[in-house]
Amino acid sequence: MIAPIDSDPLDGKDAIAFRTIGEVANALGIRQHVLRYWEEHFPKLRPLTRAGGRRYYRPEDIALIMEIDRLLNREGYTIKGAKQALRGGKATMTQQSAVLPPAPSDDVDHGNATNGGLAAALLALRNRLAAALND
Repeated sequence: MIAPIDSDPLDGKDAIAFRTIGEVANALGIRQHVLRYWEEHFPKLRPLTRAGGRRYYRPEDIALIMEIDRLLNREGYTIKGAKQALRGGKATMTQQSAVLPPAPSDDVDHGNATNGGLAAALLALRNRLAAALND
């Protein structure tokens, strides 16, 4: 099991305690409406709900939220791609880019600092497009 939220010393809760949507949002830096939106699109993400619709997230729910956040906000997946990645039906972007042939090196002057940043951005964009085409 992935370690639950325990980085907030002011939390005062046990590591296996359930947390409200507000506590999860504050701890992970994700807005509450985004968490509710993800619940609609990721069937695995189903926090416990009590009377009045109050959500309580288990440690496994929090681990899943952290994984979804990584896929969407750090690796650049779409909702559809993140769903596939969570199901195991899709390789990560770094694995897919390893399959692609290397970009031609004579098209961009990597020695120039200005073009080097542009070249890195274009290469990243190329890899993302290739990954999207492999869906």
